[in-house]
Order: sequence, then structure tokens, then C-alpha cells
Amino acid sequence: MERRIDHYLERLVSPDSMTFYKAVCEFAEDRIEPNYLSWERNHKLIPEDIIEEMGQMGLFGVTVSDKYGGQGGNQLDLILMGLALGYHSQSLAITPGAAMSLGAKPLQLFGTDAQKEAHLPDLAAGKRMFVFGLSEPGRGSDATNPQVTATKDGDEWVIKGEKCWSTNAKWSSHVVVHAMTSPESKPGYRTTCFIVPMDDPNVSYQEMAGKDLWSQSSTGSIAFNGVTVTDDAILGKENEGFKVMAQTLNGGRLFIAGMSLASLAFGLDKCRTYAQEREQFGKQIIEFQAVQMKLAEMAMKVEASRLLIQRAAHNAQEGFPSIFESSVGKCFSNETAREVVASAMQLMGGYGFNKEYTMERKYRDVWGWGIAGGTIDIQKINIASAMVGKRFNQRK
Repeated sequence: MERRIDHYLERLVSPDSMTFYKAVCEFAEDRIEPNYLSWERNHKLIPEDIIEEMGQMGLFGVTVSDKYGGQGGNQLDLILMGLALGYHSQSLAITPGAAMSLGAKPLQLFGTDAQKEAHLPDLAAGKRMFVFGLSEPGRGSDATNPQVTATKDGDEWVIKGEKCWSTNAKWSSHVVVHAMTSPESKPGYRTTCFIVPMDDPNVSYQEMAGKDLWSQSSTGSIAFNGVTVTDDAILGKENEGFKVMAQTLNGGRLFIAGMSLASLAFGLDKCRTYAQEREQFGKQIIEFQAVQMKLAEMAMKVEASRLLIQRAAHNAQEGFPSIFESSVGKCFSNETAREVVASAMQLMGGYGFNKEYTMERKYRDVWGWGIAGGTIDIQKINIASAMVGKRFNQRK
């Protein structure tokens, strides 16, 4: 199936980025597209050999500096990788995507030289992954006040509690734990991030059961039963975990926006192809004006989302990351993707609900992205805050 979005990308991204994007597209078409339906039906996580191949291609080090063996790419390259993989399987795309935007990224932004040298080369090669331990069973969107605690005991910190919805937990060597360390301090200075090895005897992990979303991706709960670490494990500064969390999520939102764009692009291409093949009343349904209008509306929404995401990514790589632009990009592209994929399912009739046609999976995907990385409502609060220059306290 022809990917219409590629025609626009060729005119707007650099030749090197386009070469990289096309190589990932070929990998996705050869290794993912023929197999993902079987993986889903058999409830299989991504096979180890596929993860190994992605590591060999450098997909776990797209944005990691070449100093540490990475590709030295930018935010747009990460989005392009996600678009190429997510067009076919967002379960698979989220694995290297989260490994970089939520795993390697905080280490790149806040790690000491020793921490970077110890971990980034293996992260870039796909030999290990970091998982970002943020979400908790009882917290939801109130991520700034974690129930996981880290208490100072002499020269050590004792970490207790549980994280959930932790992407890549099964394959990760370490977890970045966002923990409460100073509950009496002012908001924004109550938490600290720690790098904790997953093989610590006081760390336990369980894959989440019953998840019918991104079912080939590992999503687990991680429990900390009195884990002890020293100050060397702190990522960033003590009691400034909120800063680590906020800046990490800011870049992650753009990757998530790219995932919604992948669903938008797939929905438009699938409907465009279907409308030229499906016949009713003796002619192709593309000949009906109502179908033409629907396809035109889809195309406009794809273009608007692409431009928003591209502008936010460009500004981020130029050193002007903006919570306003990343939240607008994530929010708009996701709400638009929900509309486009729903329209695509309606246009395709009963086939839209058939797993072999993929659209029903895309519908699940886009609703999931409206929650992951900060809900749509949280993004709108971020947008309003940026517009008026005021941080709103939702707890009062």
C-alpha cells in the first residue's frame, strides 16, 4: 500500500533523515507487517530476534550522541522512526521509542559523566534498556506526588513502593524511579530520581495481564521492597526529580504525537485504497461525493497534524523545546487521529472491525495514546498554563 505521507516528507526532511526513514520502513514491511497479526493472535510479546535486529540497526540509539555509540540524531529522527514502525505496529514502535524518549533521554539530560559512560553505549546498541518508573496504582495524573518513597538511612537510600504501566519492564536492565524524598518541601522540590538495577533482589516485576492494547509491548508492575542505593544512583539533583520527570515527558509527548500521526497516515491510506477497490451499486465507492468529502477531510487533518508535530520537533532540535508546542502537538494529533480512524472504520463498514484490516487495532491505539505520557485533559491544562503564564494548582 502506497504511503501518501512519504511524498510530503521527501520535500521537508534532510536526505540523511529520509534515507534512515526509508530503511526503517523497509524493515517494518519485511519483518513486521507479515508477522504482527500472528503475534497478536498468539498473545506473543515482540520476539527477541526482532529486538536484536532493531538493536543492530541502531534504532535504540537514534538520539544518543555518537560519542556513546549512538546515531546522533534529533527529535525529528525519533519521530520518523516511530512513524515508520508505528504505521504497521505501534506495539513494536513503542519499544525502541520508549527506550530512548523515556529511558535513555533522562540519562542524556541529567546523568553524570560516569553514569553516561556506564550505560549509554549499551543502551544505544540495544544491549540493555532503561524503564521510566513514573506511573503508580493510586496516583494516575497526580504523578508529582508519588507514593513510592526513598528514605535516607545513613549513607543509603531505602526505596519502597510500586510502579505500574512501566513500558519495556520485561527487557530492562535498570529502572529510573521517581520517588518521594522530601514531602514537606514546596511543590516541584519533593522528589528525586534514582537509577536502580532490575536484578536487585529487592526488586520484583510482573507483566500486566489482560492488556488488549499494544499487546506485543512489555508493560509491567515493578515493586521495590526496601531497595538500598547510594547517592551515586541519584539521576539529576536530590529533590529535583520533578525537573527530570517534566523534561523527559516533554520530549516523550512528541514521540507519542508521532504515533498518532502514524495512525492518521495509515487510516487515510487504507481508506483511499479501499474506496478505489470496493464497489457498490455498480461503481467504485470513490465515485460517491460523500466518500470524496470524507477522504478530503481526513487528508486535511493528517496535514495539519504533521505540520504541528514537525514545527515542535524543529524548535526542540534548535534548542527551543516548548511544553506548549509539545502539548498542542500531542493533543491535536491524538484527537484528530480518533476522528479519522473512527471515520475510516465507518467508511469500511464491517471490514473496519476485522483484525486482518488492522483498523480496529488503530482505533485502540489512538485511544491509548490519549492517556499515555499525560492525558488529553492534562495537555490542555499545560496549554492553558503556557498561554497565561500561570501554573494552575489542581489540588485546591
